[in-house]
Amino acid sequence: MEYVQQLEELVLSVARDDASDLHLAVGRHPTLRIAGQLVPLVEKPVLTPDVTAGLVKAMLEVHEQKQLDAEHEIDFSFSYKDKLRFRGNAFYQRGYVGCALRLIPYTIRTLEELGLPDILADFVRKEQGFFLVVGPTGHGKSTTLAAMVDMINHERAEHIVTIEDPVEYLFTQDRSIVDQREVRSDTNGFHQALRSAFRQDINVAMIGEMRDPETISAAVTAAETGHLIFSSLHTNSASQTIDRIIDSFPAAQQPQIRSQLSVTLLGVFSQRLLPRVSGGLIPAYELMIANSAVRNLIRENKVHEVDLVIDTSSQDGMVSLNRSLIDLLRAGEITIETALNYSLNPDELRTLSRRL
Repeated sequence: MEYVQQLEELVLSVARDDASDLHLAVGRHPTLRIAGQLVPLVEKPVLTPDVTAGLVKAMLEVHEQKQLDAEHEIDFSFSYKDKLRFRGNAFYQRGYVGCALRLIPYTIRTLEELGLPDILADFVRKEQGFFLVVGPTGHGKSTTLAAMVDMINHERAEHIVTIEDPVEYLFTQDRSIVDQREVRSDTNGFHQALRSAFRQDINVAMIGEMRDPETISAAVTAAETGHLIFSSLHTNSASQTIDRIIDSFPAAQQPQIRSQLSVTLLGVFSQRLLPRVSGGLIPAYELMIANSAVRNLIRENKVHEVDLVIDTSSQDGMVSLNRSLIDLLRAGEITIETALNYSLNPDELRTLSRRL
């Protein structure tokens, strides 16, 4: 019971201090991530091995504890009294248990509330195709995907299936049927669940993460056969995303996946959450829309030229990351130092910033 009470105090501190994450590590104070910065809770005792293990055990079901003991790591979800929900990863380091928790709000915010571009709604309203939200870990990919899927839920009568590890945002069914499947507890894997979805009369699928060629192939095929597919990858840009997808296949299969991708891809949205001058975080992003020029470049294996298409296609709604950073600089939302730290082409950014 002592561990349950300690855990309750810690998770409530996440909400109280408007933190995004809670870290539990032996030899350290419990630590929050607030506006991107780690902030130790110095009023709390330094965590011992027994206390850390007890706190983690208080969050896990019996079968999850067994998996942690057997595999030395586990992804899981944890809810506190239907008030707070977390995505967690427990793991061993130097023989001790550690844990990282990410707060998942119960309320799914809209694209407008997230400060994301209105043009994302255009992809939500497509009948079929493949759309990817990419970026580094912890920069809001799941939140953006949830906002897009929830827009469909409220606007159209569709059958939506999400496949996640673990399930993060919980959708309240509105006009759509929303089935949420969690890897291990509801299905053995992403690939199996997606293959099964073909027999479930679905319209839309959201795949939490594409981890292997089999899942990618099934996702592309689903988009090709009349479904709207959303997913994410840990990549930094549209061109890198396309390369990552193609390179995940053996050489003999790459022409086929390149051909399929050139037909099914709708766009790639790459996002970052940057520290805001006034406090908190603000999104910067790159948006690639798969127009005829992009499709030809994918088909002809000239993906390295996609960045140039993005730079020269603002009239079509495309946005380069540097252009997004410049817009934030012009609005006084971020500093030039922050912009340069997050830019993939700092030299170009410096040139653009001199014109402000």
